[in-house]
Amino acid sequence: MTLFRLILTFALLFPALPAAAESVLAQLLPQQNAADLVPGADAFGPIRSDLAVAPVLKGGETVAHAFVTSDFVGTTGYSGKPIHTLVALDKDAKVAGVQLVRHSEPIVLIGIPEARVKALVEGYQGLDLVAEAQSGGTAHEVEIISGATVTVMVIDDSITRSGLKVARALGLGGLAPEAAATGPEFEIDPDAAAPADWHEIEGDGTLRRLSLDVGQVNAAFAANPDPRAAERAIGAPPETTFIEMHAGLVSVPAIGKAVIGEAQQANLQSWLGEGDHAIAVMGRGLYSFKGSGYVRGGIFDRIVLIQDDVSVRFRDRDHRRLNGIAAEGAPEFTEMDLFRIPAASGFDPVKPFRIQLLVQREVGPIDKVFHTFDLGYQLPQRYLRRLAVPTPEAAATQSEPDEGAAQAQLWKRIWLDSKARIVGLGAMLLVLTGVFFFQSFATRNERAFYIFRMGFLTVTLVWLGWYANAQLSVVNLMALFGSLVSGFSWQAFLLDPLTFVLWFAVAAALLFWGRGAYCGWLCPFGALQELTNQIARKLRIPQWTLPWGLNERLWPVKYMIFLGLFGVSLMSVEQAEHLAEVEPFKTAIILKFVRAWPFVAYAAALLIAGLFVERFYCRYLCPLGAALAIPARMRMFDWLKRYHECGNPCQTCARQCPVQAIHPTGEINPNECINCLHCQVLYQSKSVCPVVIKKLKRREAVAGGSTPRLGQPPAGHPNATRKIEV
Repeated sequence: MTLFRLILTFALLFPALPAAAESVLAQLLPQQNAADLVPGADAFGPIRSDLAVAPVLKGGETVAHAFVTSDFVGTTGYSGKPIHTLVALDKDAKVAGVQLVRHSEPIVLIGIPEARVKALVEGYQGLDLVAEAQSGGTAHEVEIISGATVTVMVIDDSITRSGLKVARALGLGGLAPEAAATGPEFEIDPDAAAPADWHEIEGDGTLRRLSLDVGQVNAAFAANPDPRAAERAIGAPPETTFIEMHAGLVSVPAIGKAVIGEAQQANLQSWLGEGDHAIAVMGRGLYSFKGSGYVRGGIFDRIVLIQDDVSVRFRDRDHRRLNGIAAEGAPEFTEMDLFRIPAASGFDPVKPFRIQLLVQREVGPIDKVFHTFDLGYQLPQRYLRRLAVPTPEAAATQSEPDEGAAQAQLWKRIWLDSKARIVGLGAMLLVLTGVFFFQSFATRNERAFYIFRMGFLTVTLVWLGWYANAQLSVVNLMALFGSLVSGFSWQAFLLDPLTFVLWFAVAAALLFWGRGAYCGWLCPFGALQELTNQIARKLRIPQWTLPWGLNERLWPVKYMIFLGLFGVSLMSVEQAEHLAEVEPFKTAIILKFVRAWPFVAYAAALLIAGLFVERFYCRYLCPLGAALAIPARMRMFDWLKRYHECGNPCQTCARQCPVQAIHPTGEINPNECINCLHCQVLYQSKSVCPVVIKKLKRREAVAGGSTPRLGQPPAGHPNATRKIEV
């Protein structure tokens, strides 16, 4: 039975339990202390019947409102389980207290000290949700912990979004409650008439303008708390144009036709996907709304579109230059650009929005101060048409928050931010696939292949492991099983792009080559073992070859470790994740040995053992290798070439196999083979393989034997004494 069949069998034996009606707050609140959440508080009040919120009391008076983030938004983390954070909001919609109360994140359980993550979460105390509502959730900086990016982003997203929902529901800080629309709605009218010229475009609000002169900007920076801001005032006359910026929603057909022309409008529509929109931004003056930062980082950091809680920062892939303005009478602009607003952002074109311009001023060699100015925009009524009033049922459906879309937006943002790493991993997989498909050619030159393999393993260790932290773990498999039992969701696994891509690659490789494609080439800790062993060989450290009988009896140890972890995970995933510390991956790869000394000592001991017995940990202790070895016999092809003489009498490959995966009888054990292809190098070796050497000698003997000269009759022939001219 394969691993995946085993998992599916258990999923059927232990079906998911129906979701309880009780809120997460009701489950967790009895174990919490009000004073620990909000300083000075002495108790929690009863949970409201209409909302999963409980008052936080001090002397009988409500000083804050407590809730758990996972009652309001999706908080699924890397583990596939929710991250429960308890938050308290005061009357001004500020976070009065916050605590991480329950999670199953493996990187926190066995990698990063939990106290560090809890301290980060508690740092959200004082977060002003009114400011977050006005800025679209961008008024604060997200502090990322190396190695826990996914976990931190989920926590940040859940605190901000759930806090805004609760603040609006309770009317805290003056935030208006979200209510279902009861009046008529509007949509873009595709048949609206286009404005005639630039005068009409500006006059009716088709384009909106932000105009700042030097005097206004100097006055704004003079009010900055940093006195250096006023000292660095712009020296130009106050009436000089600092920036004149125009913006318009050109994805509206009539506006696009008037502003950018029919040809560019047609190109724009082909660029936009379903539900996408686009704005045109034009500017002139001393200051650029684009700057040069986007060239380095791909993000236009001087402008951001804000609409309620939605904020859209534009990247280089969402940008196109405009060649010109089609409207008659348009002024000359030094900058003209189109910016795409993705459908996934939640932008509504019929609602008001604003373009926030960030103006910066250098006050030192590396110091800058900032000030923001807003360009407000409302689509004129002439481009809209009225819709019928929705029924109460439809209105209720429309008012329900699309939590799935919000979570999808989170993982899509993570994937877009990881684009370069995904491309890099794709290139590695493409190269490795080519080597496997053309292994006879790749292994023809022993020295060249050795250099290639060492180079590839170095990239795997340094880039894939230490830089990108893409180290698979048996914890991933336990998370998969837990997800199958409790209700499978792709969202949890999409939060880590490289891990997701690697697992799909491993699944495909199991069908073609078995577990060796990952264990032998793409496992950062495996690469670390092999590279350190190669260094040991160069230093002439003796290599130990275990007796075949002992080697064969040590193989099952890793399978017993895996089955033990799997069995424990059926009772407690948290306990199984703690026991999964048998994997040194977090210490050696994720945390780069920056950890408490017992963990470092354990990882170092395994690496030291690997100096004498190549890949000691992989061969005898790795539960992930065991899990991948179980379905290894599913592979559809047998790529490794063998001679009839292999094993009887020749033992060359068996003796030289780095992991002793070749039986004395000549068979390769697919459960233990790491596809290093060393046996294929020997298969073609003209100096090592006895079969190849014998064939070469036979050819030489045939080529060097005596043969009659052409034209000379054999002895005894009547013409034997006759001299033949050649």
